[in-house]
Amino acid sequence: MAAPKFLTLLLQGLLLYSGKVLEKLDEAAWKRMEEQEQEMNEEMTRLMEEMERRSQLRRNLVPMIVQQRPEEQSITTWGAVLFAAIAGVLILLFWLWWWLRKTRPEADSGGSEKEILDNNTDKKDKEEEEGSDREGVENKQQGNRITSGCIEWPGQIMMSRSRVVKELVDDLLRFLRTRLSNSFVPVLQPAIGVGSAFEGWSPCEADDAVYQLLVPLEPPAGHSFHRELATLGRIPARDYRIRVVLECACRVRNMLCFIHSPKHHVRMKNRPPYMLDFLCTELYLDVEKLALWFRRLVKQAWVALPWVRHYEMEVLPYSQRTCQLRLTSGSGSRLCIEVLFGVQLGCTDIFLTSHSANDTYIRSTIWQQSCAVAESKFFSHMTSQVPQGSFHLRCLHLCTRMLKGMEFSPYTLKTIVMHFLNTRPLSSWCRRGCFWQVVDILNFLHQCLEQKQLNHFFFSNSTMPEEIILPEMLSKSVSHYNILQHLVTESGCPCQGIETCVSSFRRSSWKGLLD
Repeated sequence: MAAPKFLTLLLQGLLLYSGKVLEKLDEAAWKRMEEQEQEMNEEMTRLMEEMERRSQLRRNLVPMIVQQRPEEQSITTWGAVLFAAIAGVLILLFWLWWWLRKTRPEADSGGSEKEILDNNTDKKDKEEEEGSDREGVENKQQGNRITSGCIEWPGQIMMSRSRVVKELVDDLLRFLRTRLSNSFVPVLQPAIGVGSAFEGWSPCEADDAVYQLLVPLEPPAGHSFHRELATLGRIPARDYRIRVVLECACRVRNMLCFIHSPKHHVRMKNRPPYMLDFLCTELYLDVEKLALWFRRLVKQAWVALPWVRHYEMEVLPYSQRTCQLRLTSGSGSRLCIEVLFGVQLGCTDIFLTSHSANDTYIRSTIWQQSCAVAESKFFSHMTSQVPQGSFHLRCLHLCTRMLKGMEFSPYTLKTIVMHFLNTRPLSSWCRRGCFWQVVDILNFLHQCLEQKQLNHFFFSNSTMPEEIILPEMLSKSVSHYNILQHLVTESGCPCQGIETCVSSFRRSSWKGLLD
């Protein structure tokens, strides 16, 4: 008898509590509650009758068991009643919880007019505070870009694509060498991957990376290349001209000598193309004529390559000194390739190249000294020496992305990282030490910009790895070359915002940025 009284009191208490909770509900809601309660009572009565009927049926079927163990029958009956009561209570509680959850958002949404005005006022004040200083907003955006962890390292993607680009350009050059084997034009050597994309980092996203390849040029038979300084008195000398000199080829079998052969024989109509006629200006190799000639060859040769089935090739007209290609696959992905031309200085890793940042103001016969091949070899060498993970490349990419939009070249950061790689223990370029490496790079950059002084990595560097071969004019140079020399004549310091990036990086979840 205690169990039914307990259940009765429990149900009355729940109903009384639910009644208090629902006092604030409107009349329609109260009516729905009463109907639902009536349905619940009817369902409870039906369940009790069903349990009683089944119990009576069980007593009729097994009278012997019932007579021998009457206490078990009583326990079973009251257990079923208790179970049904608990189930009903749980259903009632669930329904009450669902009803309150449904009606609460409607009540909360009807905030007072004062609260709405206060919220709008706070929002307006916040917007005015953020927009008061444009420079502060830009610095904050840089910090948000760091702390949000949206900077991704595209190293693996670029390295995979660079292999495809290298194979494609090598196939193209191999086809052109076969086609031009009987011509007196520069011999196209296998391409060398240079630039950030081939080094494993990039100041931009992977889809925006430009894959640069340097094509070394060698003189054809009966010719030689001689470099001449184009700017006297400039230290270091960077601008050269390449003079094409004819060599005697009388002793070469089946070779036409352009010096000692009769003039009418040299000028006969059926002879192969002669580079002095269409690739030179006043005996000097012309960059623009060479680039135009190569672009025409690429258009003609592309249809004969197997790559034509996978990519649609377009020659871009953006540069007069290089050959820029855009390849579009069937899926719509694009690869941007820039082919540079270069003449090697002896047996060193320094080349005179056609590439220039401001080619509009440079004469077409000017070739500029470039350390791009030496830099690519240096990064390849260091990647094989540092701990696994290429965290030196991750740090460089992260720094360039953090400082994107600031008024200095990513090459400045690249130079700092090369100095650090060459002077610091290689074991420090691991995941555990990358945080302080990035902080030191940014702090050192801030110091260099304040002093407007940063030495070129390959000039007068006594700690250069043996794998890097430099000419004596660089390795034994007495004076250093300041790559920030152009800032000396400018007023002000372009280092604003770097300290903000450093502090934001210290607060950021930097581990996710280096994954």
